[in-house]
Amino acid sequence: MSNIAEHAPARHPLVLVLDQLARLCILMSSLAMVTLIVTFGWLVFGRYVLNVTPTWVEQLALLLVCYITFLSASVGVHEQTHLGVTMFRHMLPASARKIVLLFTDIILASFGTIMLISSIELFNFGWDTLLPMLNIPESFRTLSAVLCGGLIAVFSGLRVVLRLSDLFLKTAYVQEQEEN
Repeated sequence: MSNIAEHAPARHPLVLVLDQLARLCILMSSLAMVTLIVTFGWLVFGRYVLNVTPTWVEQLALLLVCYITFLSASVGVHEQTHLGVTMFRHMLPASARKIVLLFTDIILASFGTIMLISSIELFNFGWDTLLPMLNIPESFRTLSAVLCGGLIAVFSGLRVVLRLSDLFLKTAYVQEQEEN
């Protein structure tokens, strides 16, 4: 019996590093989700049992939701499961599909770069403003958007380079989603 991994195309070492980075993002999002659930449990307990509402929980929840959303979205881009309309792409012949995938990755890398630059401006702007009840700079909320933009740019940008390598150098570093 042959091993399926023996027949799979080699994955570029940088893709393996980005896979680990994506796993770290999922871990951070998961920890943020657990923290969110625990703090809301404390909110309910404080409000209805102790009759003292911990108001900081709502501000922390807003902060955590930003990190959960943005980190998970960037991982979705890395795994090619976020914002994908694949029906039309799958109807194309293989050569046209490769061009569409390359074009899509260029657009995503551009979007990530623009998001990164714009979010850095927001990050710098909010440094002097404190989040109510948490007393930390507002910039900690926009840091999640900075991270997301940077990760999308890196994930998609590397995929553009690898797709071009596959196209012109006849390598096989990028697997399409339906092959996985």
